[in-house]
Amino acid sequence: MFCYQCEQTASNTGCTITGICGKNPETAALQDLLIDAAKGISRYAHRARKLGKKDRSVDRFLIEALFTTVTNVNFDPERMEALLREAHQILKTSRTMCEAAYKEAEKQLEPLNSSCTWVPAPDQNGLIEQGEMVGIRKRFESLGEDITGLQELLLYGVKGAASYAQHAMVLGKEDDEIYGFFHEALDALTKKDPSVDELFALNMRCGEISVKTLALLDGANTSAYGNPEPTNVRWGAIPGKAILISGHDLNDLEKLLIQTEGKGINVYTHGEMLPTHGYPGLKKYKHLVGHYGGAWMKQRTEFSQFPGAILMTTNCIQEPREDYKDSIFTCGLVAWPGVTHIADQDFSQVIEKALACEGFTTETEEKSLVVGFGHHAVLGIADQIIDAVKSGAIKHFFLIGGCDGAESGRNYYSDLVEAMPKDTVALTLGCGKFRILEADMGDIGGIPRRIDMGQCNDSYSAVKVAMALADAFETDVNGLPLSLVISWFEQKAVCVLLALLHLGVTDIRLGPKLPAFITPTVLNVLVEKFRIKPSGNVEDDLAAMLNKNAG
Repeated sequence: MFCYQCEQTASNTGCTITGICGKNPETAALQDLLIDAAKGISRYAHRARKLGKKDRSVDRFLIEALFTTVTNVNFDPERMEALLREAHQILKTSRTMCEAAYKEAEKQLEPLNSSCTWVPAPDQNGLIEQGEMVGIRKRFESLGEDITGLQELLLYGVKGAASYAQHAMVLGKEDDEIYGFFHEALDALTKKDPSVDELFALNMRCGEISVKTLALLDGANTSAYGNPEPTNVRWGAIPGKAILISGHDLNDLEKLLIQTEGKGINVYTHGEMLPTHGYPGLKKYKHLVGHYGGAWMKQRTEFSQFPGAILMTTNCIQEPREDYKDSIFTCGLVAWPGVTHIADQDFSQVIEKALACEGFTTETEEKSLVVGFGHHAVLGIADQIIDAVKSGAIKHFFLIGGCDGAESGRNYYSDLVEAMPKDTVALTLGCGKFRILEADMGDIGGIPRRIDMGQCNDSYSAVKVAMALADAFETDVNGLPLSLVISWFEQKAVCVLLALLHLGVTDIRLGPKLPAFITPTVLNVLVEKFRIKPSGNVEDDLAAMLNKNAG
């Protein structure tokens, strides 16, 4: 195997024996094969679209296939095999659609590559062998590391955007332009002799589509559940039966709350589900009682201590420990071998398990967190913020966004917040917030010094607020007293980074280390065009950021 799509990849070069995430070589090969099958599907779909032919079943399968291969989503070879066999049927659908379009247009379809004629092996071992033939290393040999790295940057950006698109699709929001770009990008990834300029342009186009996708998801969430509003959330437990829900998916949480209502079960959020407490359509359920635990990478310890059932809705699952393996359930695209999977949002098995468990018998020490500062809430106090900046009460904003992780070096973000002057404000986004949630930062004239803007899925809130402030100060985003300090981990973060680059944002600090797929040559391009830089030491970085608008 060879995989270097996430920040934790071995030695920052690539996982070759087994994934640091827990992915074994067999699952890695099946995921590589699914991506190759997706490219074949898109080669046909892209050509059919240019002739006016589309098939929504093809579009929807594509985003689910892409999301399935994101880090910490699907580790189950059995489910991967089922997806691959479905991929073959979708490939045939896409090919038939394309051939019909060409026939109607009286055009000749050019010969396409092997991914377009793929036939799945009859058993799982054969599928694994097929996957081993289409991995990244094959492209290293023919294209070199620079071109391959740019291809992977594009693929990971598309994977992240597809993940957000799938969340929106579940809530009934879709966009044909987004689907069209996904097909275009995957088709381009099959080109035999791509140039650096072509791939760089496609990555910037991916950033544009990422902004559109994030806006689509924002609209899907707020139309379904209302605009998030500042909300105090209990961080701790109360006596009673309990279910813990982790991941990101709001629709799964809603269905769980509906099905548990009146059953004497308290529902707690975990990890990136914390910001869901700010949505009026979700917090109205009185048995959504609070939040339990921290960021995703602490789950094995925290889940072991949780005396109820656990539901994992999306990416961020880790290998379950034996002491809670019979209490954890997966749904949607996430899967782990031997863990019960809920395929249709019927959570009766989760409820039965929760009722059978002891639950919490005592009340834990109560702490309070404030969430719900989406763009609607922040722009509601925009005049107050603008006045504070103009008066000098607020000197600078730091957007500390992105993923958390277990590696050393992520204390950089908590150290940065501790060192921030008292006249500055931290905007947080994503599970990186857990590094600084317990810091007592106070307020500036009633404006909190820590403003949490939600999940990584809510990145559009930060974009919208930054654009609104830029308009108010008659400048662009780079002219604001705002610095972006991004912690990355997986492909959703790559999508958000490309979105920011498309918007022309410069001087982003990215850490705790740069992606392994960004070669020195590619990094030089990013530095030249966007002044992107790795995070360094807190003292020097803080001084540079505070001086960005000096003069």
